[in-house]
Amino acid sequence: MVNAARTSRARQGDLTRVGPAIGGRGGIEEATVPQLQRSMASARRTARSITEFYLSRIEALNTSGPELRAIITTNPDALDIADRLDAERQARGPRGPLHGIPVAIKDNIDTHDRMATTAGSFALEARAHQDAFVVAKLRQAGAVVLAKANLTEWAGFRDERSSSGWSARGGQGRNPYALDRTPGGSSSGSAVAVAANLTALSIGTETRGSILCPASINGAVGIKPTVGLWSRSGMVPISQSQDTAGPMTRTVRDAAILLGALTASTGRTLRPRTASVTRRRTTRRTWIDPVSRERGLVWSGAFPSLTGAWLRCLIRPSRR
Repeated sequence: MVNAARTSRARQGDLTRVGPAIGGRGGIEEATVPQLQRSMASARRTARSITEFYLSRIEALNTSGPELRAIITTNPDALDIADRLDAERQARGPRGPLHGIPVAIKDNIDTHDRMATTAGSFALEARAHQDAFVVAKLRQAGAVVLAKANLTEWAGFRDERSSSGWSARGGQGRNPYALDRTPGGSSSGSAVAVAANLTALSIGTETRGSILCPASINGAVGIKPTVGLWSRSGMVPISQSQDTAGPMTRTVRDAAILLGALTASTGRTLRPRTASVTRRRTTRRTWIDPVSRERGLVWSGAFPSLTGAWLRCLIRPSRR
C-alpha cells in the first residue's frame, strides 16, 4: 500500500529555510537518494556534510522557529558514523544506495547506541541491548542513523483519547504545511521529518494506518509492507498480526530503495507466549518478540483500556 500525496505545495507558518535549496544546482533540501549519491560520487558532498545539513535543519526547525517537534533526540555519534563512511567510500567505494544517507527512526524501534528507545514515554526510557533487525540492516547498508523520530506516545495505545503526534518526551508534533493542523499518527515524526527536510529518509511503524495516515497528511510517501516482509524484531509491539515497520520518504523511488534494502527475515516470527501482567489484578495472554523480550515490555494482544500516563504495569516476561 503506497500513499504518494507529494504535490506542489505552499507551506504555511514560519518554516525558515536553512542551507541551500535543491534543484539542478546540487543543493540538499528536497534531494532524493539518487541525487545525494551522485553528489557524493562526484565529491561535491560527503556523508558528513549531508548529515551536518540535516542536523542544522533539526536545530533550526524542531524546537526553534515553527517548533515542529518531529525529532525526540539526535544521535550524538552521527557525524562520527558519517566520517567513517566517507573514509570507507574513498577506500573501497560505496556499499550500496544507502551509503552515507541519513535516516530517522521512529522511537518505538530499538537502536543499540546512545539514544534511548521509549515509544515516547518517560516511563519506558532505556537503551536497547541490541539493534532492531531493520536498524542492523540499515547499518550494514551504510546508512547514518540520524535521530529518533517523535510519535503518538505508545504508538497511540497510551489512551483512547490520545492526541495524534504527541508524546511526553517529544511534545506535540506539528504539520509543516499548516502548523495549527494535525500531523496525523502514530508515525507523525517520521512523516514530518521527511516533509520538512529534517532527514533524507525515515522509518515509521504501522498497525492500522500509522504510516499511511501521516504520510498523506504531510505530503510524504509511506509504504506499509506486507506483514513479515520486514523483520519486526526489536519493535515495541501492539498487534502480532498487523504490526510492521515501513519506509517514509519524499518520493516513491526513495521509498522503493529503502523498502528493498531492508527486505529480509530473521528466520524467527512473533509467537504467543504467556506472561504474567499485573494490572488491576488481571492476567492477560500477550505477544512477546523473542528477540527483544529482554526489554521487559509486554503489550496485550487485545486492545487495552488504558486510563492515563501513570498506569503502572508490573511485568514478568516468561522464560524460554
